[in-house]
Parts: sequence; structure tokens; C-alpha cells
Amino acid sequence: MRDRIQIFSGNGNPELVREICAYIGLPLGRVEIRRFSNENLFIQIQENVRETDVFVVQPFSTPVHENIMELLIMMDALRSASASRITAVIPYYSYARSDKKDAPRISITGRLMADLLVTAGADRVLTMNLHKPQVHGFFSMPTDHLYAAPVLLDYFKDNDLSDTVVVATDAGHVKEAANYAERLRLPLAFVDKRRISDNEVETTAVVGEVRGKQAIVFDDEIAAGTSLVATAVILREKGVRSIRACAVHGVLCDEAVARIEASPVAEVVVTNTVPVPPEKRIGKIRVLSVAPLFGEAIKRIHSGDSISSLFV
Repeated sequence: MRDRIQIFSGNGNPELVREICAYIGLPLGRVEIRRFSNENLFIQIQENVRETDVFVVQPFSTPVHENIMELLIMMDALRSASASRITAVIPYYSYARSDKKDAPRISITGRLMADLLVTAGADRVLTMNLHKPQVHGFFSMPTDHLYAAPVLLDYFKDNDLSDTVVVATDAGHVKEAANYAERLRLPLAFVDKRRISDNEVETTAVVGEVRGKQAIVFDDEIAAGTSLVATAVILREKGVRSIRACAVHGVLCDEAVARIEASPVAEVVVTNTVPVPPEKRIGKIRVLSVAPLFGEAIKRIHSGDSISSLFV
């Protein structure tokens, strides 16, 4: 019987983990992480975890591969220390974008990462807003896939939504945006977008009535910001009078913050699945916490209660 529960964290997002621990009412488990002179990682669990239900929280955020290695080594150490069950809590699973073989001689890396988690000792995975729902099928162990919609919807429901339309950044994200539109009781539009490269997109048309309206652009992730800015530009050309944006994962890499600052977007709302440092928190960017969602999910997984209500 797993009566004891402990939470550990790598260096990926310590602020989020502290909030999760505060929600549950648990201290953060002690772990030593340091680097040898040859850059190899040394990780030692400094708690007794024998027959303990352990949760390791670590997003695949910058530095991505450093954080992945920390997670894998930590889980292997916990398994060797006889932890009863190990749950990998991955708020941001970046390799979910590598979900298909769309070019010759490439790896479907999203599946590879899932296999590595099993090899390292994960018995279960808890994650949030995978890039595509089918990535859930990559995991061979029980996997709980949370959605940040309750947090984001609560924020926008307190705003003036008169003459507002929800906009998907491309046809591939229409289903997700439609869920937001339905629950906010708003109309839906989407942008016809073609991705040319990792940081270059081309927008050609907007499907739906947007002229004279306020727009809320929903997406799962803002990385370089090129897709968001291209969407905002064409919406402005189509007569949208104000533009706000919302995404679960505020990766904000490269020149994303500068692009957002110079764009027609009035506000960008993201969550803290990925750490957003102070220098990126410009006036346009608002960060909401998903710690209560993860904290409640962890409590229910530990107690064996249903967490299906958290998926809504």
C-alpha cells in the first residue's frame, strides 16, 4: 500500500513545483544535482523513498536535453532506491511536435522519448496539452493528459467578450479552438496558414467573419512567435479591431518576446508549464498558474480517485 507520497523536481521549473507542493501541503523532496568537470550529471536522492509513491516534476523546456537527462537519471535513481511507483510529471512535453514521419530517414522522436521514460523507470506519466492528442498513444504506461482550459477560460470569462470571435491559428487547431469557442459561447474562425520553416509561416486567408470584432487567438504553444504574429497581421488586415492571444505553453524562444512587443497583439496569456523569466514578462504577457490542476491530479492519482473531471 502506497501510504507515503513525495514530490521531487529537477531544475526545469522549480517555481511551479513549489506551488504544487504548497497546494498539496507537502515539502519538496531533497535531491542533489551537480555536474562533473566532464559535464556528466551527478544526481543523488537525499530522502528515504522505499515503498513511496513518488512524483518527479520536470518539463522539457530550455535547456531541453539537460532537463530530459535530469529526469531520466532521477527516475533511475528512485527506482534503484525502491520507490513503490514513479510518476513522471511533464507539464510541457516538447517532443510531442515530433509525432509523425513526414520526411525520409527521420525519427519519430516523440515516441522515442516515451520509450526512454519507461526504460528509466516511469510507471506513469502526467502531462498537459500535448501538441496532438494522438501523441497520448506513444506511451505504453498509464498516462493522464490534463488540459489548461479551465484556467484559461476562467480568465477570459471575466473579460468583456462582446463582439468577440475565437480564432484558430490554422486548420489543424480548429477542433481545440472550437472547444474554447463553444464554452465561451463565441463564434469561431481560423487562418489558412502554411509553415515554410521552423520560424517562417505564410498566411493567405481567414475563414469566418472577423471584421469589426475583437479576436482571441487560441493555440497550444507559442515558441518563436512567428505563427502568432502572422495571424495577428492578417487579422488586422481583415478589419479586426483588437487582438488578444492565449496559449498553454509560453516557450517564447529566440526573438518571440520582441516579435510580440512589435506586433498588433494587445495581450498574450500563457501558463507556467514552462518557466517565464522576469525579462520575458513584458507588459503584454500575462502568466497564469496551472499548479492547482497538477496538485489536484497528483492528490487523486495517489489516492486512486478519478481525475476525469480535471480533463474538462
